[in-house]
Amino acid sequence: MHFQPIGHIRSPYTDKFGIPRQPGLVTAAEARLELRPEFAREEAFKALDGFSHVWILFVFHQDCLEAGWNPTVRPPRLGGRESVGVFASRAPYRPNPIGLSAVEHLGLIRDERGLALRLRGVDMLDGTPVLDIKPYVPYADAIPEARGGFAVAPPPDPREVRFSPTADADLERFDPDGARALRTLVTQVLEQDPRPGYMDRYPERREFGLRLMEFDIRWRLEAGHIEVIGIRPAL
Repeated sequence: MHFQPIGHIRSPYTDKFGIPRQPGLVTAAEARLELRPEFAREEAFKALDGFSHVWILFVFHQDCLEAGWNPTVRPPRLGGRESVGVFASRAPYRPNPIGLSAVEHLGLIRDERGLALRLRGVDMLDGTPVLDIKPYVPYADAIPEARGGFAVAPPPDPREVRFSPTADADLERFDPDGARALRTLVTQVLEQDPRPGYMDRYPERREFGLRLMEFDIRWRLEAGHIEVIGIRPAL
């Protein structure tokens, strides 16, 4: 079997750290699926505009293709302490590192960069190769009586995110009219507490950083909330 990507994702997640652990958790995360020229044909998307969501079949490409796999993994949902079988998880390190995400479909756009599908609520790294697109069909794909195993409950209530005066000034500098929704994006990403599950074993570490779009976001754990302490262009 040999597959070629039909296109690549352009998303605000320019580093793996900070990507939400499931799609749909960060609604401010808009992305483009930019089609390769041979697949950039409007007729291939005829009638897709009637579907609000699509399945994106993609490849975990950054270091997963050569890293190999283990039969057991420690999922973040279990705090990185308990092992489950790799096929009982959504871990990226798999025999075939393929991912599947249901995301909101915002329509086609053609511009100077070619034909692209606009998406919202993505959980994919910038540059992710996409293998296929399929419409999300609610009557068949939503199964209310399904069991969720160890992921039976949604993530816990999000942490409150506050911005320091310095971070507020940075936002005013880099997104003065809010057109890029940078404040909302940073808030929603940090609300999910992107730290690895095992980090609660190191309570002395309070400051962290992550990259979103072309920015380095610095943040600190405080009593009961997360404080953004600075936003700078990434080097």
